[in-house]
Amino acid sequence: MARPSSALLTAFLFSVALAAAVQARASDDAVTLVDDPAAGCLKINATGRTLVAYRYGGVDLPHFFPILSPSGKSLTIDRTEPYPHHRSLWFADTVALAGHRQASFYNALYTQLDPKDPKSPFRDHIRHVRFLSPRSSGNQAEYEEALVWEMDRDVPVIDESRRVRLVLLGRGQYLLDLSFTLTASHGDVAFASDATHYAWPFVRMNPQFSVDKGGTITSSAGGVNQKGTDKQRARWVDYSSTVDGVTEGLAFLTHDRDEPPPTWLTRDYGTFGVRRADSRNGKPFTLKKGESLQQRVGILVHRGDVKAGWVAERYWQYVGNALSQPPVVE
Repeated sequence: MARPSSALLTAFLFSVALAAAVQARASDDAVTLVDDPAAGCLKINATGRTLVAYRYGGVDLPHFFPILSPSGKSLTIDRTEPYPHHRSLWFADTVALAGHRQASFYNALYTQLDPKDPKSPFRDHIRHVRFLSPRSSGNQAEYEEALVWEMDRDVPVIDESRRVRLVLLGRGQYLLDLSFTLTASHGDVAFASDATHYAWPFVRMNPQFSVDKGGTITSSAGGVNQKGTDKQRARWVDYSSTVDGVTEGLAFLTHDRDEPPPTWLTRDYGTFGVRRADSRNGKPFTLKKGESLQQRVGILVHRGDVKAGWVAERYWQYVGNALSQPPVVE
């Protein structure tokens, strides 16, 4: 009998672990993880529907789409014009492994060998390797994953590990807690992006939630819309709007409260995201072999606008690692 491939074996073991993790949690109030290796998609489900999907198969880079609002609308968009390389919620940069050319994983979409064939591989891509340690308990679930950034189809440039946790907050609201770690396992890696073209991570809002369509950007510092928030310091930035008579939003929370607030990139058309510390934002730097670089952020999906969604209050719970329940009785 032929032995199963490592990919099939990994998928099987992950499915078994998922089944064990959620066996006792079948109610609509529980969070469950449902992986479909054939489709290259892991769904995070709760309240009888998919809240967030992680897409990892046949793509230029793994990303999260959709991210659904409490009323079931897609808060983000997977691919749109202009800037089709914007991928809902994604993490990428432009780097160069010592002795090799520079590779822009931020623009990996444009390295597809045959753009007319949707199944054609990408010369440069971020490859999902495997899932690790799926866990589910009541109102939250989490998993870890291993990825590798590869150039020229199969040359490893840098390794990435990612931790994903989703916590239900009641009334269809939730927190997506994300931790990214890049490790220069294969040699020194030079980071070469400017202050704009890297995702640490980035969110691309669905156009119907954009400022251009009536939405509002608000920062922790009191800035409003692109004019008041772009390149400005803040601990969190919120994007909210009223669509079909329902007000909802998505807030992007930083986690390191001990550091000065970072600057942000914000756009009225829908893109926004945190920048690295000033010394590594738009300035070349190098990770020596064996060194790592980390980032942790929260994506808060809420009802109402920035005030009704208690974004400021939830931010302080998040940085105190206590965001597991609504902060107040509404």
